[in-house]
Amino acid sequence: MALETHRRRHAEERSYHCDICGKSFFVVGYLNRHKRIHSGVKPYHCEICGTSFLRNSHLERHVRIHTGEKPFQCEICGKNFARSSHVKIHVRTHTGEKPFHCETCGKAFIENSSLKSHIRVHTGEKPFHCEICGTAFSQNSTLKGHERIHTGEKPYRCEICGNSFSDKSTLKVHKRIHTGEKPFQCEICGVSFSYKSTLNGHKAMHTGVTPYQCEICGKSFCKNTTLKSHKNLHTGKRPYQCEICRKFFSSNSSLINHKRSHAGEHEATSL
Repeated sequence: MALETHRRRHAEERSYHCDICGKSFFVVGYLNRHKRIHSGVKPYHCEICGTSFLRNSHLERHVRIHTGEKPFQCEICGKNFARSSHVKIHVRTHTGEKPFHCETCGKAFIENSSLKSHIRVHTGEKPFHCEICGTAFSQNSTLKGHERIHTGEKPYRCEICGNSFSDKSTLKVHKRIHTGEKPFQCEICGVSFSYKSTLNGHKAMHTGVTPYQCEICGKSFCKNTTLKSHKNLHTGKRPYQCEICRKFFSSNSSLINHKRSHAGEHEATSL
């Protein structure tokens, strides 16, 4: 049977046809497996959780979620994975290979799923919707992080200080407080920053560009955070509270300046 299948592939002979969609196959077994897509039959069941699958190979792959088995190893760094396809993608982090290219901007990616997510930046497509508030997102991972705002779930915990976060990327950024890592460097003056947003705000000092404009009064700012604080002057919102006297302020900088008055009071009383 294996030899016969091999010969048909050379001859491009596909003798078995699906009577529903017309797709052709080399062997009848492949056709029968394909027909399950149309019938919805999933004969392979997980004994642990009951999930069903079209193929036995899919069931075997799924079971590793429960067992934690990771039989596929990277030959370069030794890291183990549950799927062979994940090893193939991982190896590209070592080789630098990025075979998936965006036709719009030319940006390259390690895996096709990353390219598909990126393309939505250009198309504006947001297919993932929050069932609670209806907000739409371009990536499913972003939706998952957003949903934790509603649930209050914070599964990512800093092992250094114990603070918890709703998404992995926020934890990664938080850890820079402990490590002192500053991966974002200004190419003009060489100063480094922990956050990309801080670097972008810093660059505006060199360029004079103030891209964040208040739609109420027209005033422009280097940083979006500064614009948000400025808007509080128009709305009357005062979200920053002094923990000493309970007074509220429209910006964090105003709160910091205010706290200095308490420091002066402390010095006077200690004389």
